[in-house]
Amino acid sequence: MNYKNILIAQEDTIVTITINRPEKLNALNRVTIQELHHAFSALEPIKEIRAIILTGSGEKAFVAGADIAEFADFSVEEGIQLAAQGQDILFNFVENLRVPVIAAINGFALGGGLELAMACHIRVASENAKMGLPEVSLGVIPGYGGTQRLPQLIGKGRALEMILSAKMVTAEEAYRTGLVNHVVAQEELLSYCNEIAQKIIKNSPVAIGMAIHAVNANYKEGENGFETEIKSFGKCFGTIDFKEGTQAFLEKRKAVFTGE
Repeated sequence: MNYKNILIAQEDTIVTITINRPEKLNALNRVTIQELHHAFSALEPIKEIRAIILTGSGEKAFVAGADIAEFADFSVEEGIQLAAQGQDILFNFVENLRVPVIAAINGFALGGGLELAMACHIRVASENAKMGLPEVSLGVIPGYGGTQRLPQLIGKGRALEMILSAKMVTAEEAYRTGLVNHVVAQEELLSYCNEIAQKIIKNSPVAIGMAIHAVNANYKEGENGFETEIKSFGKCFGTIDFKEGTQAFLEKRKAVFTGE
């Protein structure tokens, strides 16, 4: 598929997706959300793809927010549908992807941009990055999971302060509170994310997918994370990767995982 607003590049088993709307500071509109959904959907089943890096074009913004012009005149029903569909096809979808997604936050990550970064499994920010959920300054609240994921990452009190004051935080403050995993120089951002991806791809893709599922289970209503972990742990015993991993350990050699 030819994409209008995203770029995809692959190097061996690592794919980089770049949101490419620099004139709009990579703001998320409906077309971009659909394209991202299509890209993630197409990439996930490919066994050779072991990690995905998500970033924005340029040095100013990862994603500066949602495209406000698209929904400024929406009704209550349209607003509900906008949030529900977006969460379903992109934000929740990314969070539950079996392939690890690393957000390379290269500048502003505001509103839907920060929500997208929080849906990723790992976050790395450039030193110039600034993050926030400014929706209340527009008379609305975060609708793509921000009120749920931000407290999970930084705690209820800090999350409420950020959301209610609509303030932006620096990369250093985001690191200090646990919002991002690492802060690096702008020019080192993608290479640093690639280093993390290189460490990930050495391990079993099956086990990685199971681990993501088990960790996410703790935050899902009606699901017992410990039970999910037990069942996922057991399922690993029936995989080729488990047999290869344990055999390689006993034979004192590097495992060659196939993702089966």
